[in-house]
Order: sequence, then structure tokens, then C-alpha cells
Amino acid sequence: MDFTECYGDTVSSVAAAARSGCARRVRRLIRSGSSVKSRDNRGWSPLHEAAAAGSRECVREILSAAGGSSGDICDYVNSLTHEGESACYLAAQRGHLPVVRLLLKAHSDINQLTNDLSCPLYAAVDNGHREVVELLLGKGAEVNRAHTASCWTCLHQAVYKGHSEIVRLLVDVCDLESVDDHKISPLFLAAQYGQKECLEILVNAGADVNTRSADLATPLLIASQEGHEACVALLLDHGADPNAACSQDWPQLPIHAAAEFSHIGILRRLIAATDRSCDRGAGMVSPLYVAVHGDRSESVKLLLEEGFSPDAQDCTHTLDLHSPLSLALCQPTRKPYSESVRLLVAAGASLREEDWLHVFSTDQTGLLQLLLRYKWIPPPRALTSDPSGAPRHGKTAMKLQELREMICVALSQLPFAACWLPLLLQAGLEPTLLLHPHMLEQADGGVLNYLLEFVNWWTLPAALKHILDRRRSERTWEPCPHFGSTPRLSHLCRLQLRDVLGPDRLMRTDVVQRLPIPPPLHRFLTFRDIPEASYTVTDRIERQQSAHQHRHVL
Repeated sequence: MDFTECYGDTVSSVAAAARSGCARRVRRLIRSGSSVKSRDNRGWSPLHEAAAAGSRECVREILSAAGGSSGDICDYVNSLTHEGESACYLAAQRGHLPVVRLLLKAHSDINQLTNDLSCPLYAAVDNGHREVVELLLGKGAEVNRAHTASCWTCLHQAVYKGHSEIVRLLVDVCDLESVDDHKISPLFLAAQYGQKECLEILVNAGADVNTRSADLATPLLIASQEGHEACVALLLDHGADPNAACSQDWPQLPIHAAAEFSHIGILRRLIAATDRSCDRGAGMVSPLYVAVHGDRSESVKLLLEEGFSPDAQDCTHTLDLHSPLSLALCQPTRKPYSESVRLLVAAGASLREEDWLHVFSTDQTGLLQLLLRYKWIPPPRALTSDPSGAPRHGKTAMKLQELREMICVALSQLPFAACWLPLLLQAGLEPTLLLHPHMLEQADGGVLNYLLEFVNWWTLPAALKHILDRRRSERTWEPCPHFGSTPRLSHLCRLQLRDVLGPDRLMRTDVVQRLPIPPPLHRFLTFRDIPEASYTVTDRIERQQSAHQHRHVL
């Protein structure tokens, strides 16, 4: 800090003249007896002022006046400010080439370190003074010494600042693989900060493109993370390994970094270069996980379009997650579901028991409607064999285990049955799959009446009829009046039609409209005449993955 204005008497008249670059005044003051060795409150002498100002003539006058033996001159030239700065350092820092040349002739210490471990060469590199750098290198300045608290070399600093012409000078004399305190090489630094020209110089000079930092990151990983597409392309073209694991916790690859930060151009390039074992391989982690975690729907979309599995691999032991969809369902959002959920479901992602809990343990039906938009509920005759996700009407068929777990969870969330039951039956779920003792014992009366309208209540098994009789006697269920009599022939006919066509076809297509029957019957045959049960908010169940009793119904 310069206190000249506050304490003018702490700066000698020679120093003030040198600062202004007035050699004539400096000469006059020296002849009148003014000392050139006095220092101000920063430890600066007139020589420091003249060097910092870039006044070659003032420096010459001051060195001449310092006189005495060669040892005295050497000591004076190498005297330091309170910050450890020599006159040569100040001149190099500011790019004053003639002054640096003059000071070196006066035996200035070319490698003198400042208090913060800088030196004339490092200062010249930092500020991009190529000619000064060239001079110092020619005079034998030490090039591989570590500077600053982070242990950067001059090559590190040149790359960081993007001084490509200086990098060209340094690569011929510096250790290309020198590392800082985090084991980061100059090439790694170029990739990290997107210094493409510097990166190219280092690559052509033979620097290792697969070098690793202390945390196992590679230049390709950091360039992918930071979004430097040109650097990624250059590294891949020169042999950078896209399949090198870059983490000690789990096998993180550059493709994960690109997916996490949605650098789409880089992600597309890495998809083509990366081994697909990362998608489904055991012990690996699909990039879909990190894309979903960062809510990067563009990355999710691209990965799915390029054939990455929406189910990926089970990462329970690695990330405590069994699928990308389970992660997407857990992500907080103000909407019923995130765009990542929609993309995964549309791509055929499978749901497990804990996933279905997110669907049924709420009075909001948006997520269930989404699932039914993309998933086909197989008819009863298909339940004896796993449909294996075969598409139907542009939808993915629910697998047998998937359907089984859906019904188990639905039966455990009967307080919300008025919300989900109509959607399931209208989507083609066989209603007899829900005729479970637990359903008949616990369901709300309106829900129970709605379900019974989809079956032949007259032919229910004796055990289920017993439950209904008991509930009626206990007055916990008020049946519809016609449940006490034999179903009408019209109702039996529509049940038969539903069975022949299949509930999915009947409810989800226009097959009824194409039958040779009067239009007023269309609504009846598709069960649209049945009023839905109303849902009343009483005790709202928290949406959480709580334990529930399994209902084995298939």
C-alpha cells in the first residue's frame, strides 16, 4: 500500500523523482547529496521506484550513484521490499524489458523469491510479458520451481492465463508433467479452464492426455464437466480414455459429468466413444442416474434416444437406488411428476413396489394417469405368462411382477381408493383382481359399490359374500339396492362382452363404437353409466415409503 499522500516525508526526494521517471531531476538530487539508499515505509528504495516505473535512465543513474565495491552494488540491486520484491521482480512484473536487461547486467538475482513465493519469471508469465519471459529464460531462470501456496509452476500459470505464446516458449524447457498440490498438471489445467490453444500446444509437445489429479479426475472428465466442447474433442482425438474411472467411490466417467451438467454436444460425442457397459454393467452406474439427479431432462432424453436402458442397473449397493425412475420419483418438484419421470415411463421404465407407493399413497392422480398413458395392463388370459414388456397400442405392457406389485400397493392404500380405482378399471384392469378380502373388509362403502358394479355380484365366492353380509349387518356398508337381486341380463351381457374383447380393448379403444348397436348403448357397454365414488379428505396419509402388508392376489 502506498502511503505517500499521507506521509510524504517517508518517501525520499530521489525516490519521488524516480517514480515520475525524471532522470534529470534524479541526477541533480544525487549531485546535491541526496541518498539513493533511503527507504520508505514499504521498504522501497529509489531503485525499486525506478524499476517499477520502467525508467531505464533513472535506474542507470541510481546504480551509478550506489557505487562502491561490486559487493555493495550486488547487495543494493538485490535489496528487497517488505513484500520480498526485488527491483528486477518489479520490472519483470510490469514488462519493462530494458530495465530487466540492465538489472541483470548489474547481477540481479534472477531467481529471487518474494514472500509469496513468486519470482521475476513467474511475474512476467502471469502478466503475459513474452519478451521478458524470453529474456529470463535465455539468462537461465529456473523454470520448474513451485510457486505460490498451490505449488504452481510457471507453465501452470501461463496455461491458466491462456498466454499461448508464452506456453510455446515454456514447453521446450519445462517439465510437462509437473503437478501442483492436488496433482494437477498444466494439461489438466488447460482442459479445466477451456484453454484450447494451450491444450493443443501441450498435447503436441507430448504431455499426457490421461494424467490424473489426486481425486483420480482426468482432463477429459474435467473438460466434460465444465462444458469445454472443443477441448473434449481435442482430447478424444489424441487418445484420451473415455472409459477411465475417475472416482474412488464409484466408477464415474466423463459421460457422467456431461450428463449431470447437460452439456448436450459433449454428451453426444461421449455416448459414441464410451463403452456401453456403463449402462447395464454390474458395478457400474448408468449416466441416467446423474442426469435424473440433476433434473437434466435434456440429458435424460438424449440418453434414452441413444438406447440407454430406462431401468439401467440396480445401484442399491452403490448409490442406495434401484433404478433411475425410483430416483426421479423421489426428486422434489412442485408438479405431480418431473419431466424425467415422464421420459423414463414413456421409454418403458419398470416400477417396483416402492415406486408404486408414490403413485397410490396420495389423492393426486396425475402420476397414475401418466403411467396409464404409457403402460398397458394385460388382460387376465395374459397373466399366466409374463408379457415381458411387449408393446401394445404404442404402450409398454406391464410385466407380471410389476402388475402384481401394483395391486399389492393399491390394496395397501385403500384410503385413496376412490381416486385410483376408477382410473385402473377404466384403463382395463380386470376388477376380479381387486376382489380380495382386505378390499371388501376395509374399503369405503362408495368404493366397494363402484367395484361391485364391474362384476357379477351374484356369483361371488361364499367367503366374500360372508364379508359383505357382515358389513351390511354392522352398517359399515350400504349396498346399492339392486345388489340384493340377480343382475339384469343387460349387465351380464356387458360383462361377457368385456371378457370376450378384453377389458383393455373395451375401455381403451373405439371397438364399441364400431359394433352394430345403437349409439345410446356405447356408454352402458363401457361402464360409463356408473357414478364414481367421491373422495373426502379425512386423514391424509403422508407420501412416504412406509411398510405395508402384502396382498398376494395374482
